[in-house]
Amino acid sequence: MTATPMLLRSGRRAPVGTPRTTVSLQESYERCRELNRAYGTTYYWAAQVLPRVVRHHVHALYGFCRYADDIVDDLGPVPVDVRAEALADFGDRFFRDLEHGDSSDPVLKAVVHTVRAFDLDASYFERFLRSMTMDLTVDHYRTWDDLLGYMDGSAAVIGEMMLPILGPEDLDATRPHAMDLGNAFQLTNFIRDVGEDLDRGRVYLPLEDLERFGADPWARRVTPEWTAAIRFQFERCAELYRSADVGISMLPPESAVAIRTARILYSEILDQVEANGYDVFTQRARVGSARKLSVAARHLGGGTVRRVVDRRRR
Repeated sequence: MTATPMLLRSGRRAPVGTPRTTVSLQESYERCRELNRAYGTTYYWAAQVLPRVVRHHVHALYGFCRYADDIVDDLGPVPVDVRAEALADFGDRFFRDLEHGDSSDPVLKAVVHTVRAFDLDASYFERFLRSMTMDLTVDHYRTWDDLLGYMDGSAAVIGEMMLPILGPEDLDATRPHAMDLGNAFQLTNFIRDVGEDLDRGRVYLPLEDLERFGADPWARRVTPEWTAAIRFQFERCAELYRSADVGISMLPPESAVAIRTARILYSEILDQVEANGYDVFTQRARVGSARKLSVAARHLGGGTVRRVVDRRRR
């Protein structure tokens, strides 16, 4: 018997590979939107700036990634081999449904529709699932190049998936910058989540960088060596964000404002890490909901923002 993720802890998600009632395409996109809003609020608010005609496709891609991530990290005390089998089952189900052109899965139905609508390369999803599989057994990366090999599937490829939806005039010219933005977001997460990753037995910051500064994350203490090591990663992030800014300038205006919103909010996570004295062990750097609403409000109609704020107050 294989373990499968329940996609919403409230019980609104169904396990992969089990019989279910037919779900409509609209319901599937709504399920993906719920996942995005519940677990990826920065992406969610940035997506609200996109035209309605493409916004739901961004939610679908998030839903796919979240579903796989649940298998890797949110199954509770489940053995690695069972997680690996569940992840393989999920991938097999997705590619079968993609070939068929439809799915009865409440998340994958929207994902398959999005992939076919924009003719997304199936290899993008193979690369993503390969990196998710690495998370089951790989707990550290020695060099930056080693880490980039993992991030190719966990982050850079997300930028590639998004590009056809965002609609730049020259996909090939924009692609490397989109990949750098994905890597910038991922490295920002790695910095913010050091403590949580340690709890899972993982260290994503390259070991050679930590050794260079004499920093020891396992000690869970902010030392001058630790601060220097994190500042070095800050510089690496800044370089990736500079490349990403070039790519953002190549997007159509309605897409550029949305991705710039995400870029602003994500880079502010690093500001919070610095404000916390580089303590990523006992506190989590957060960009508050009010700030996310404020940034999104620059590009959303005021009435939309007021309705959101009213719902949050209830």
